[in-house]
Amino acid sequence: MKKKSDWRTRFIRLCAVVLPLIVLCFTACKDEDKEENLPFDPTKPVVITDFSPKSGGIGNNVILYGENFGNDPKKLKVIVGGKEANIISVKNNILYCVVPRMATEGDVEISVYDDNGEEVAFAEAEEKFTYVKQWLVSTLAGQRFENEKDAFQGEGAFDACGCIKGATWFSFDPKSNFNHLYLTCYGAGAIRLIDLEEKTVTMVRHLGNAVDRPALINWTADENQDMIVSSDLSKDGNIHVLRTRVSEFQSEVKIGNKQRGVTGAFVHPNTGKLYYTVYPDDKIYEYNFEDKQTSVIAMHVREKETLRMVVHPTGKYAYLLRQYNAKGNGYIARMDYNSDTDQFTTPYIVAGSDNVSGYRDGVGSRVQMNGPTQGVFVKNPDYAGENEEYDFYFCDERNHCIRILTPTGRVVTFAGRGNDSKDPGFANGAVRSEARFAYPWAIAYDEKRKCFYVGERGMDREGGKQAVIRKIAMEE
Repeated sequence: MKKKSDWRTRFIRLCAVVLPLIVLCFTACKDEDKEENLPFDPTKPVVITDFSPKSGGIGNNVILYGENFGNDPKKLKVIVGGKEANIISVKNNILYCVVPRMATEGDVEISVYDDNGEEVAFAEAEEKFTYVKQWLVSTLAGQRFENEKDAFQGEGAFDACGCIKGATWFSFDPKSNFNHLYLTCYGAGAIRLIDLEEKTVTMVRHLGNAVDRPALINWTADENQDMIVSSDLSKDGNIHVLRTRVSEFQSEVKIGNKQRGVTGAFVHPNTGKLYYTVYPDDKIYEYNFEDKQTSVIAMHVREKETLRMVVHPTGKYAYLLRQYNAKGNGYIARMDYNSDTDQFTTPYIVAGSDNVSGYRDGVGSRVQMNGPTQGVFVKNPDYAGENEEYDFYFCDERNHCIRILTPTGRVVTFAGRGNDSKDPGFANGAVRSEARFAYPWAIAYDEKRKCFYVGERGMDREGGKQAVIRKIAMEE
């Protein structure tokens, strides 16, 4: 029979064997850590043995492996593709850095400097880095004022025109060859003309009070292509006003019934009829320019919803974007057009939900959004030859980002939310890793220059003193 004390004896013997191994392991790790953190040794060469990844774009991280880098990033310079890279951290045999903009030459180099700023060592990797161009966010027009007393709305060059308050809806003049972009500024009582050729911002003068709360701009489908301004009036009035091109958009012709609170409107590209919704009812209206009659053609999901409306370039369907309200839900619905009957179907939701808000990419009802506002159809060359050739880019206001709705109903994030935060921010750079937005409302696509423009309300959403127009473009 074994004694009860045998297990204690075995445990003590086991500890006598294992504990020295544990101590040795920790000692080895400690020595290895010391080895990694050694300072630069001028008697030894600097060597780059490898780097990863082998390709990437601005803002991506790159790891350099090698020997004798030292441990002081202030005494190092890393060149990636001919441009100096920002060093994040360094140990003696490993270095983390960020790919700089337009690092197209491919070389990967490291230089070590002494206390006097003289280069004392140099190394170059054998392989080349492949630079991949990326979409970048920049500031197109407007000024940001940290001090509210300095803020103003003005006219002039892009960098001297003041802040862009109340950005609501972009619309290109169809006869300007993508040089004249109009922006309604709801709440600021203004319409602004962004001249992309002259690089100026001007105020559009108006008559009367019909555009005190301008919400939307459309264009007639006839050869004149006159401007239609739709206003979110607080009391009954002419919510739609026609500005004639022959008068250089100065004279106004009132059209349609007297109503209030227009939130969404579009002109059908084939029939030329004007479709619109008003708050707070759930009706979709049609205005016929030929007989000047207004009629109700459909009902949307429910009452008291602010809906933006965007028609497909072919006219075969339209999207209705459910903007944010106190209930916090957000969705995109679709109504299809039947050319034989000249009628739209009842809208049905294709992405998001009428009772849930949030942030989640996905398909159909699994998608979560929080305030989709304006959107724009953009041709996708990958779809060439298919029935549907367009993706739909839209602003998700309360998620502070730009997202894409594909023809299959999938929603993915295109720009913004670089830190996966719902808080607003302002930062230019790579669309996903660096760029941040603050309440984006308006978006337009410039087919001539192959870029996007985004009008945002700014972090001080109501005051708008920090609001500017952003640009999203591929690196040149």
